[in-house]
Order: sequence, then structure tokens, then C-alpha cells
Amino acid sequence: MAADEAMMKAVGAGSAPPTLRFFGWNPATLSIGYFQKAEDEVRLSEVRRRGLGFVRRPTGGRAVLHDAEVTYSIVVPDDYPGLPTSVTESYRVLSEGLVHGFRALGLDAAMVSLASEEEKAKYASGGSAACFDSPSWYELVVDGRKVAGSAQVRQHGAVLQHGSILLDLDVDLLFELLQFRNERLRERLAASFADKAAAINELRGARGLAPVEPAAAEDAFAAGWAAALGVTFAASGLSAAEEAETARLAAEKYGADVWNLRR
Repeated sequence: MAADEAMMKAVGAGSAPPTLRFFGWNPATLSIGYFQKAEDEVRLSEVRRRGLGFVRRPTGGRAVLHDAEVTYSIVVPDDYPGLPTSVTESYRVLSEGLVHGFRALGLDAAMVSLASEEEKAKYASGGSAACFDSPSWYELVVDGRKVAGSAQVRQHGAVLQHGSILLDLDVDLLFELLQFRNERLRERLAASFADKAAAINELRGARGLAPVEPAAAEDAFAAGWAAALGVTFAASGLSAAEEAETARLAAEKYGADVWNLRR
């Protein structure tokens, strides 16, 4: 999360170009949205007992267990050509690369539109604090099930969108980390969750396709964003300035309880 914010600052200041980044998590980590109340919605003792990481994102949305997935972040200046000024419509533009990537992996993904009451009812949340419980505008579904969760923030003269692309999904573990009024409710929502969310390898398996490794998924989605945005990517690491800002933010913000448990 610190690296994503450092990239956003650098791109907004003009000291770095628009950037697409892929990364993973070690250890597996539960992230929560900026507006969530950690102690009300997360079993922090269970997170610690299992040796998992925990962090609050700078973006909104609900809880995500980052484990068997490819995580992406894309950062562009807020005046990037063709990027709408509204958050909802900019999701549509920046998520088009996801559509291309899923289709390259043999999955006919579509963006969700919540324009009608029928669509809102179809994708209504089951009531849990989990991100993949329901899609938001222009998030991705395959066979009606959410396959990628994204969130966005505009700060420092740039737009950061990042999200989780599921390769595999451990529903039981995710729901063990979240707070519920009682065990019966936890079990009921976990059972319904499986009908609302899906992972790439489950969907590919149902189509007789082999599992996808993270590197191959990254290649597919990088090509997807290149096609969607009409750009060419050049491989690079963080600059020295971005590395330094990442280290500072990790120590002072994203690694500190005052940020992660603030609400």
C-alpha cells in the first residue's frame, strides 16, 4: 500500500510516467477499505493467530483476503487523456484492461452496470464485510459471479486504481477473519458467498482449462491494459525516490496502528 501511494505521488508530480504494477502478498494479508471500522468488522485476534498481515487501504471498499491472487495497481495523472472526471466513469475506462485480460484467459468477463433496479437487486450484497460479496459499478463478473474487486482514489494530482484478481479463493478462511453477530449467520453468508464470487482457476477448471500461474496472469492483464489504453509498457522498477517514499510510508503510516486501527 505504501508503494501504491508513493507511485501516486510521483505520477501526480510528473516525476514518474503512468504506471501499471503487479504484486503479491507475503504473508497472506487481510486489507480493509479506508472507511471500514477495523474492530467492528474484523476478528483481529484471529488475523494475528494465523500469522496473517493486516492493513488499511487508502481506497474505499470492503475487506479482501490477499492470498492466491494477482494484485494490480494502475496510476495515471488526473488529467490523463480520455479519462473521465467522475469516479464511476473513470472505473469504466481503467477497468477495460481487466476485461481484455480475462478474455485472454478464456473467460468471458463483463462489466457490471447497476443502472436498473433489476441489476441492483441481482448483485445486492449478502450483508458481509467482504469485498467480493457484491460488485460495484463497472467491476468484473464471469457467469454472474464477481472475479475482480477494485477501488480507486484521487489524490496528489493522480488517480490510483488497485484491485484483487482472484486465482483461487478460500471462502472459509476469509469468513473466519470477519466479525458476525453469531456463528449461524457466518455460516449462512459464507455459503451464499460462493455463489457471488469466483476465482480464475475454478472457472477455467469448469471449462476444461488448466490452472493459471501468477506470471501468466500478469502477462495476460498487462497485454489487456496495453490494448485497452492504446499504450506500450516498458518494464521498470520503482525509482529511488519512490523506494524512499515507500519505506517512509510503510514505517510511518501503513505499518502503524494509528492508521490501520484508526476507525
